Amino acid sequence: MTHASSLPPRPATFVVTAGRPARTPDAPLNQPIVPASSFIAGGPMEYAREDAPTSEALEQVIGGLEGGTATVFSSGMAAANAAMDLLPMGSVVVAPSAAYTGVAVRLRELDRIGRISLRIVEVDNTAEVVAACTGAALLWLESPTNPLLQVADLPACIAAAKAAGALVLVDNTFATPILQTPLALGADFVLHSVTKALSGHSDLLMGALVTADMALAEQVRGRRVLLGGSTSAFDCYLALRGIRTLALRVERSQSNARFVTERLQSHPAVSRVRYPGFGSMASIEIAAGPAAADAVCGRTAIWTHATSLGGVESLLERRRRWALESTTVPENLIRLSFGIEHEDDLWADLRDSLDAASAL
Repeated sequence: MTHASSLPPRPATFVVTAGRPARTPDAPLNQPIVPASSFIAGGPMEYAREDAPTSEALEQVIGGLEGGTATVFSSGMAAANAAMDLLPMGSVVVAPSAAYTGVAVRLRELDRIGRISLRIVEVDNTAEVVAACTGAALLWLESPTNPLLQVADLPACIAAAKAAGALVLVDNTFATPILQTPLALGADFVLHSVTKALSGHSDLLMGALVTADMALAEQVRGRRVLLGGSTSAFDCYLALRGIRTLALRVERSQSNARFVTERLQSHPAVSRVRYPGFGSMASIEIAAGPAAADAVCGRTAIWTHATSLGGVESLLERRRRWALESTTVPENLIRLSFGIEHEDDLWADLRDSLDAASAL
């Protein structure tokens, strides 16, 4: 006779076991795709913009990993805009100097039209963050930041914001709940681009907002319903299938990042390596300038020159090729998203491309 453990499963186990159908005879092992927009009246779902079986299963996994209630959206930006939409008119928002481009552009736009009042900070300067929280309604954090890899002192920043009466949102896309869980540190919201590491295969667009406060969770769910940010059953199925290997992928990609960034430190073509010591993301600055950085991105064979991040494949790009990227990001900066390939192959491919750039 076996007995179930009373201890909660560890994240590596939870991502595999959560969000599954009940274990009844002949039940499917995986949550099926349910392609329905409407459901028979009398139950909790009724209409897919409000809830659906496949999205509910995915939300159980994401919410459980972060320690709260998750609501999934049609994209990371849909989730981000839902959070912004919760703010009263004229609210003061404290945000990073360099953050995900879409979020940064949208916050600046809302500031320009008077919807919010934006205060920009360097999130790795704790004193600056603390001072900016006075009178704020929301502290919006990324840690590490995209693409400068700045790391915030989350406990100190969150505590200061809460003491000032502000809500706190932490974009946890880079770290993932395998490496940090901001809700446990007192944050009110965790934001994810599920497009990235959570789903992990570069084949869907999706976002999620997670909160441990049930009243806030209801407000978030209401934003999805009224703003039309619902997800498809097929995308939820893909994300659910991808998240099963999250712990393994984070472990391997982080190992690759540590291996390669250590070697990048001494390459003559690289003037700076930005890597916080954890996670699957890094950035490098090319000594010869932006043209050489473009050349590095164009010469790799294993690394793929493409935007986005968090997939099984390693990607690189010069971020300032995007016109809307923050001007605080150096023109010669290349963002690296480490995948799960063999570390020696990744290093050899990038080293050869850097060697060629050095010869320019």
